[in-house]
Amino acid sequence: MTRFDQMQTSKPPTGFAQLMLRPERLLDAPLSELLAELDVTLDESSITDPNFTGAAVVTRERVVLSMKAGQPDWERDAVARALLGRVLDVPLPPLPEPYQMSEV
Repeated sequence: MTRFDQMQTSKPPTGFAQLMLRPERLLDAPLSELLAELDVTLDESSITDPNFTGAAVVTRERVVLSMKAGQPDWERDAVARALLGRVLDVPLPPLPEPYQMSEV
C-alpha cells in the first residue's frame, strides 16, 4: 500500500481572482518574495498526522499556507509553490509520488 502525503487546498479570496501569475515566476522567484508579493502567510501547522504535508487555508481576505512542522526546506518550498499554484490556478506539472493534492 502506498502512503500519500496530502495537501489541502480551497478557492482563493476575491482579490486573488484578478491576479495573474506565470508558472515561471511561481517556480523561479524566491519563496519569501512570492509570499510577500501575494500577501500570503506561511505558518507552521499543529497537525501531527505523518501523512500531512501542508494546506492552503483560504478566507475571503487572505491565504494562509499551513505547513508541516519540522519539514525539510526543499519540501516546504515545493509544497508551498504547488499549493499557491492550485489556489491561483497556475498550470504546473504534478508533484512526484508520494504527494497528492485534495480539496476540502
